[in-house]
Amino acid sequence: MDSPSSSGDSLTARMIPRHSSLDSFGAMKVVQLVNLASIRVSKAELRQRVMLPKYLRLAIRDCILRKDDSSPASYSSSYLTPEVPLMVFVNPKSGGRQGPLIKERLQNLISEEQVFDLTEVKPNEFIRYGLGCLEVLAARGDECAKEIRERMRIVVAGGDGTVGWVLGCLGELNVQNRQPVPPVSIMPLGTGNDLSRSFGWGGSFPFAWKSAIKRTLYRASIAPVSRLDSWNILITMPSGEIEDPPYSLKTTQECIIDQSLEIEGELPPSRNGYEGVFYNYFSIGMDAQVAYGFHHLRNEKPSLANGPIANKIIYSGYGCSQGWFMTHCTNDPGLRGLKNIMTLHIKKLDSSEWEKVPVPKSVRAVVALNLHSYGSGRNPWGNLKQDYLEKRGFVEAQADDGLLEIFGLKQGWHASFVMVELISAKHIAQAAAIRLEIRGGEWKDAFMQMDGEPWKQPMSKDYSTFVDIKRVPHQSLVVKGD
Repeated sequence: MDSPSSSGDSLTARMIPRHSSLDSFGAMKVVQLVNLASIRVSKAELRQRVMLPKYLRLAIRDCILRKDDSSPASYSSSYLTPEVPLMVFVNPKSGGRQGPLIKERLQNLISEEQVFDLTEVKPNEFIRYGLGCLEVLAARGDECAKEIRERMRIVVAGGDGTVGWVLGCLGELNVQNRQPVPPVSIMPLGTGNDLSRSFGWGGSFPFAWKSAIKRTLYRASIAPVSRLDSWNILITMPSGEIEDPPYSLKTTQECIIDQSLEIEGELPPSRNGYEGVFYNYFSIGMDAQVAYGFHHLRNEKPSLANGPIANKIIYSGYGCSQGWFMTHCTNDPGLRGLKNIMTLHIKKLDSSEWEKVPVPKSVRAVVALNLHSYGSGRNPWGNLKQDYLEKRGFVEAQADDGLLEIFGLKQGWHASFVMVELISAKHIAQAAAIRLEIRGGEWKDAFMQMDGEPWKQPMSKDYSTFVDIKRVPHQSLVVKGD
């Protein structure tokens, strides 16, 4: 979301006035954040600021390789603690397949042990064994390890899906009572980069990325921190499996369906569950189908996906081929409006009562949005006037207000006008919790996505699938890039 600029001496940029600053990150002068693009920092200065002592770098690496958080490392009080230790995760498939080159540059700037290839080290492995190693050493009296654990920040080089994956894994630290949770900075290497745009890291990484990387690492070490709502999603489906689910969606045994709500279809006698977390948006319908086709095409023919511009051209072409623009809603059951198969219930903020909300006719995609950025920086919810907000019972949308904005897209032409901000999307509701019931019928599959990661949801002809969305109690921390 477009948030107000930070002011005062707090290191935390507050997204809305009612949140207090994060005093644990210390204080700094805002003047330090002005004109960061013009700042020149040497490699030696950067390393002094962010690089861990060698004994800790090796201890973390070895614990991850052994999958054991106990470390035999010895320590000395003579080691100096870096001001803001950074750990970096790189998705080598992002950035027009430039990830390996970016990883090499990062390792050269700080250290090889502080840069992780996500195809080799998963973020949950780092959290369990890497951070666990620091916590074990701190418990033994290692003050350097203790301070590094408390001051650490994470940098994610990838797209929205990668950032969401890392944020979701870090959120487990709250569940495990292992605070503090490191805040996350972003190097935007994806196609849409909406999370990156929302927090001032830009919509794409500069062409002169070699020099930009050093500047980005420095910014990640000094910039203020903002809060971001996290949203839990639970999918309860008839027995079956989601083929190739996104990283952030995991199987779960929790498949309880709230039967106090009106259920229009049939309850499945046996159920499978998937659970995940998203930060920007969840969507169902034609936009997710187009995203799913694009992702599969990119994986099958990676030579086509050599940068954000090429990705967007392919994405647009795929949208046309799927009937997003050219096919009438009545020609194919899979292209009809979602009203035919979906029932929507919501809870409003500070309310315990469910309310049934009608899905507008001919809407072919429904999106629940947390930020002001969707589809490569567009704001489909729009900047709504106060009288309209009051008339609809809405409030001004924020990234940490405990609400999702729910809107619909009718077809490609409608979506196109929305994306160039000539019109707003079809406003449906604002909600603190959402329940979707999806009845399969003639639909063999429904397409869904969250934070740019799409999947094909198998549907049952006889039984309903349920999607429940609620806010995670603990907010995530994201470093502000601007």
